[in-house]
Amino acid sequence: MILQGVPAETIERVHLSVAEARALSEGAMRGIGYEPEEARILADHVIDAALCGYEYSGLAKILNIPEHRRFAQPRRPMKILHETEVSALYDGGNHNGMVAMYHAARATIAKAAAHGIAIVGVTDSWMSGRSAYFVEMIARADLVAVHTASSGAAVAPHGGARPVLGTNPIAFALPSADGPLVLDMGTSAFMFTELQLRERLGQQLPENVAVDADGNPTRDPTAAKLGALLPFGGHKGFGLALMVQALGVLAGSARDLERDHGYLFIVMRPDLLTPLDQFQRELDALVDRVKATPRQPGVDEIRIPSERAFRHREQALRDGLTIDRTVHEALIALSKKNV
Repeated sequence: MILQGVPAETIERVHLSVAEARALSEGAMRGIGYEPEEARILADHVIDAALCGYEYSGLAKILNIPEHRRFAQPRRPMKILHETEVSALYDGGNHNGMVAMYHAARATIAKAAAHGIAIVGVTDSWMSGRSAYFVEMIARADLVAVHTASSGAAVAPHGGARPVLGTNPIAFALPSADGPLVLDMGTSAFMFTELQLRERLGQQLPENVAVDADGNPTRDPTAAKLGALLPFGGHKGFGLALMVQALGVLAGSARDLERDHGYLFIVMRPDLLTPLDQFQRELDALVDRVKATPRQPGVDEIRIPSERAFRHREQALRDGLTIDRTVHEALIALSKKNV
């Protein structure tokens, strides 16, 4: 994936096999103090993002971890704060969200498989990564998943000039016979993780996605960090972002160190309503009807959410990955820290 609006010829790239990318990622994680199992979980997450074509959520995201304001704070074992047969609220122990959400998703799968439905919240965690990773995992267990993630202030409300909401993604996944149907969308006009990569590489933002500290439009990622990202779609994106932040409260964000981070999984077995095989057949038929819609002039294909990512993953598993040389060198430096 080449970053939007960045000429390919200006980027110096490094090609890696998937095995090399994994070794580099795990080495960098161990270098900054993660245990081998945590390093594996983190590496799996970022490599899958890279395979799916999301470079800013791929290996480059590892560099954001030691720079995060909460990285240096003590971590504690995750623990359950409240639990029923069909629900659980977890204290994430100030763990990185890619680790905490991995364990929470597995716990959600177990509860939903046993009881038909599960609602799981996680708080006191940060930087949860790509939501599609978790809901796809759940859908591959033949479950329907909704996942919301509220986070620290980075996005202004519609018409506002100061950040008060997170980038607040919402993700859905449903199991079909042809593989999961997945939608993962941020409610901000631009993702903060991609802003961080643009800043790292000295690249500008697109138009109309951010304002500076005075509320003026900016393409400078550093100025945008001092100002705010904007919600996508004006008042509609703001409304969704507010609802995700509110669901974060349900998931325990008031217990978070910053009172912002709240992650919610709502998961169910399809057979609560429809036999699984029937549901999968009808879902596949729905997708086929959508893709068979007559197309507008110049449109080659009607593409389903995550279809491009899944195709990219298949090819990248064969061909390997490319990353920016600046990122590659920074990851090597992390692997040598041996904290």
